[in-house]
Amino acid sequence: MTMKDVLDELAATRRTMGTAELPAGDAYTIELRRHYDAHPDDVWDALTSPERLSRWLGPVSGDLRPGGTFALDGGEHGDILRCEPPHLLRVSWMFGPEADEWPGTSEVEVRLSPGPSGGTAFELVHAAAVGEPMFPTYGPGAGGVGWDLHLLALATLLGGGGTLDHEKFQASPDGREFSRRSAAAWGEAHLAGGGDPDQVAAAVEATTAFYLPDPNAPTGTGPR
Repeated sequence: MTMKDVLDELAATRRTMGTAELPAGDAYTIELRRHYDAHPDDVWDALTSPERLSRWLGPVSGDLRPGGTFALDGGEHGDILRCEPPHLLRVSWMFGPEADEWPGTSEVEVRLSPGPSGGTAFELVHAAAVGEPMFPTYGPGAGGVGWDLHLLALATLLGGGGTLDHEKFQASPDGREFSRRSAAAWGEAHLAGGGDPDQVAAAVEATTAFYLPDPNAPTGTGPR
């Protein structure tokens, strides 16, 4: 993958912020919309087949059916709330065992529809309860940069390019530039959504520092 390919993929996604209601109350949303050349059935299979899901999102286990549960090896887990093939998938999206103490605070919904000139219109909406701890520091980049990286991996898979090695890519010059520009793009979405300019600038700086860490800086927790 060339730098042009990486930047073209970054530009292919439209990023916005919005609001939603979750079982736990008011929520903010980070929203990603883009087009994939693949047929909706192929994209749906990549979203729901454990073997293909592992190649762009991560190894998954659980009772993968409506009403069941899932768990990713990175610690993300939840319940499968709606599954309407091949158009809509909604899951609760929790990270770490402590998150289970606050049910109904985070959900991800993916919607697929035929594109106007073929392929698939893809929408991903991640809703998180207002007041969740990552937002004040990282803004929408708390989840947005990670989703950008995963959707790049999905594009690679759907395009026949195989599996993107997340760790290797993120450590590469192309991957670092992708993360830097993704953090900036989420800052633009935050501003467009009414964010305070000073808070947005601080959030972009914090997100960028997390994804492009100083090798001499102490490690810590950050966006998921």
